[in-house]
Amino acid sequence: MTVRAGREFLAIPGPTTMPDEVLQAMHRPALDIYSREMIELSNGLHADLSKLFATKNKSYIHIANGHGAWEAAISNVLSRGDKILVLESGRFAVGWGIAAELMGVEVEVLKGDWRRAVRPAEVEERLRRDKAHTIKAILVAQVDTASGVWNDIEAIGKAIKASGHPALYMVDTVASLGCMPFEMDAWGVDVAMSGSQKGLMTPPGLGFVAASDRAREVHKKANLRTPYWDWTEREGTEHYRRYAGTAPVHLLFALRKAIDMLFAEGLENTFERHRLLGEAVRRAVMRWSEGQVLSINIAEASERSNTVTTVMTNGYDPVPLHRYCKEKCGVVLGVGIGELHGQAFRIAHMGHVNAPMILGTLAVIEVALNALQIPHGKGGTEAAIEWLGESVSA
Repeated sequence: MTVRAGREFLAIPGPTTMPDEVLQAMHRPALDIYSREMIELSNGLHADLSKLFATKNKSYIHIANGHGAWEAAISNVLSRGDKILVLESGRFAVGWGIAAELMGVEVEVLKGDWRRAVRPAEVEERLRRDKAHTIKAILVAQVDTASGVWNDIEAIGKAIKASGHPALYMVDTVASLGCMPFEMDAWGVDVAMSGSQKGLMTPPGLGFVAASDRAREVHKKANLRTPYWDWTEREGTEHYRRYAGTAPVHLLFALRKAIDMLFAEGLENTFERHRLLGEAVRRAVMRWSEGQVLSINIAEASERSNTVTTVMTNGYDPVPLHRYCKEKCGVVLGVGIGELHGQAFRIAHMGHVNAPMILGTLAVIEVALNALQIPHGKGGTEAAIEWLGESVSA
């Protein structure tokens, strides 16, 4: 016997649940890719992506997932033999570094802790030791969806500036753009990249990169450039060159609707919604942790992201919990990945989410904990309800 029926709910950190309006936006005939309407669609999206990145500079749209956007960022500003510094706080900055290494770049990882954010002071100290400025770029993720950490991009940027080092500052915003504040220009970021399938509520398949003036200048001498990713190639007079060929028309329709929805809500309101719902999840997990089995992976409360929470199961196999939630109740939780494989589950709270979705997910997890007799503190869902009741004014 199960209590699931109807639409399965994704509580995984990407691809996230898409609004019906976004799905409907794609359900239309294809567009003449040489038409004025197509050009206006592209112009508006490029301008609005720069608004989301909070930059006065150009943004680029690639037909790719986030890994493709990683490669686009690397290839446009680096050369073979260049050295980069990767700031570890989970899986994804390191993954970006591995991509660079496979492309012929020398990679140094500033070792981190999967339970803590990057320490800006350690970044500054490492850069000060690089007297010859051999490090050409610094790579970091604002949110790492494996560990659940939030890195203070502004503070890291200040540390880089304080060191006097000229390396490019490159940031992965795949799990944060459109969900949490990101200020590319104000924080001194040179290259930012993201993807369509998380906070931007669009199907996987679009990758985005924004570049500062400094990055564009370095780009002129980069020898990792290839035709598909190349920024210069994408600025030709023919419109199709923006996409290195045929435009992903229906994904662009979806993205247009999703960005319109974000702007209609207001970005500050969107950020606050994610903060409130993220804290509701954390309140529930902290209550469950009183059973001394479950715990939030990120040790410091101030370093926990507002888009995903990684929950350690501390000796209990999380597979039965995943299976129960999915097969019995229709809720799909994220699995532990990287170093946390088989040791954790993840609750996403990003993109198209609201109180019923989050409270329903938490309630299903609590049902599973009871059914599987996993020790836990009682009243996790109630703790989330109490928090929202106190924080969302009448």
